[in-house]
Amino acid sequence: MEKIKVAIQKSGRLSEQSIGLLKEAGISLTNGERRLVSLASNFPLEILYLRDDDIPQYVADNVADIGIVGENVILEKDYPVDTILKLGFGKCRLSLAIPKTEEYASASYFNGKKIATSYPGILKKFLDSKSIDAEIHVISGSVEIAPGIGLADAIFDIVSSGSTLISNGLKEVEVVAGSEAVIIANDQMTPAKKKILEKLLFRIKAVQAAKSNKYILLNAPNENLDSIIATIPGMKSPTVMPLAEPGWSSVHSVLKENEFWEIIDKLKDLGAQGILVIPIEKMIV
Repeated sequence: MEKIKVAIQKSGRLSEQSIGLLKEAGISLTNGERRLVSLASNFPLEILYLRDDDIPQYVADNVADIGIVGENVILEKDYPVDTILKLGFGKCRLSLAIPKTEEYASASYFNGKKIATSYPGILKKFLDSKSIDAEIHVISGSVEIAPGIGLADAIFDIVSSGSTLISNGLKEVEVVAGSEAVIIANDQMTPAKKKILEKLLFRIKAVQAAKSNKYILLNAPNENLDSIIATIPGMKSPTVMPLAEPGWSSVHSVLKENEFWEIIDKLKDLGAQGILVIPIEKMIV
């Protein structure tokens, strides 16, 4: 039986989350983590543990069918792969930073400057787009210390919280690109592998939908029932059931996480009581 090969980071910031996502999608690994290869016992899937920088090439060369990697790596490597799904974790940005004591007005600041980075390809495209003549100094790891030791005037690197920049006396001045974990694929899969991939994506999307929604139950006064239903329309429409107490109904629905508190306030204003909020494990839409 055919199976798809999935390339993920063997270590690093996306590794644990990638493995966790697969497990949430019901994939059971048989021989543990952090080996070169893991097999799934209940799904036609094999995991290859690789360096993140190598994942796009392995997918492009059809050694792996799909890969989970940060968009920053895709932008830098520029291999012929397709991004088929954004995963919503591992979010960061690629930014230029300079010593916090420096004055900054515009990107022209970088003319004639030396910039340390592990992402020369993305940086060069940005500098070219702004007609900036700067020297790119390529280093791997600990980019943020470069200005402090006199190796560079500025850096271009991944920024998440910004705390690493602050601790090294730097400030972020230009955001060049955003990044998050994505699934990439090649266009050489057999029809059988494409069907397996569709099933895997279906499971992953169900996990994603569950994380971004909450199940809600509440008691609603019937005189405001229409307004409450209009406030929480649900996936199609709410479930409404009469309560034993006359004049009241029980309403069940689904709320988006990013709208949750605003809607709760509206429901309270409409007289809703006994509001219960329940996490959703999986959500099939």
